[in-house]
Amino acid sequence: MANLLRLGVNVDHVATLRNARGSAYPDPLRAAILAQQAGADGITAHLREDRRHIVDADIDTLIAGLTCPLNFEMAATSEMQAIALRHKPHAVCLVPEKRAERTTEGGLDVAGDEDRLAAYIAPLREAGCRVSMFIGHDAEQIRASARIGAAVVELHTGHYCDLHADGHLAERDAELALLVAGAKLAKSLGLEVHAGHGLTFDTVKPIAAIPEIQELNIGHFLICEAVFMGLGPAIAQMRHLMEQARAGA
Repeated sequence: MANLLRLGVNVDHVATLRNARGSAYPDPLRAAILAQQAGADGITAHLREDRRHIVDADIDTLIAGLTCPLNFEMAATSEMQAIALRHKPHAVCLVPEKRAERTTEGGLDVAGDEDRLAAYIAPLREAGCRVSMFIGHDAEQIRASARIGAAVVELHTGHYCDLHADGHLAERDAELALLVAGAKLAKSLGLEVHAGHGLTFDTVKPIAAIPEIQELNIGHFLICEAVFMGLGPAIAQMRHLMEQARAGA
């Protein structure tokens, strides 16, 4: 169906809870399987260089235990490239990474590192991974992503969500317009368009309504809501809102 919008569920913060106590639970694979059963189209996991949440063993178990696609988020380092080439996940999403940040603060600077990134993703593409660039809506970053041979761009929605939360509604609407324009440009260049970061029940519908976007990746909010309503119901509610947006409701 041309208007289908997929939902990828990020299980990083299940691992955050586990690591807070140094225990064996909660298990990210168990959460991923529950997410599959609740209707997730894929699972996202970010193996950070500092292993602050997901660790190497989690990637091993997710690869072995999932029947839906794994979107492996990672920094563009030689260590992460070797891990991705060993596992050959369905998708690899390159993200910027800083040790001091609480979460990913912005998009990757593809335009400023074009030659290196083109060479970096070549073996990943040859291994059969769909390579995605996690970027802002800037037109030059989108064009650079197309030039280096990425299959996908994932547009960073964090600023839009922050503006909504802070009540800056005019600025929020301006940011949404830039995301709409970025999605249109990316699709015109032959890129598949995804979006994610910071999306909640309150912010997802305007993003889900952008027709060029084919996938949303949502994690932290769903894991937080699972504390109150359960993971399955949280995912079901998110899917309901996404479907409403696509139907124009």
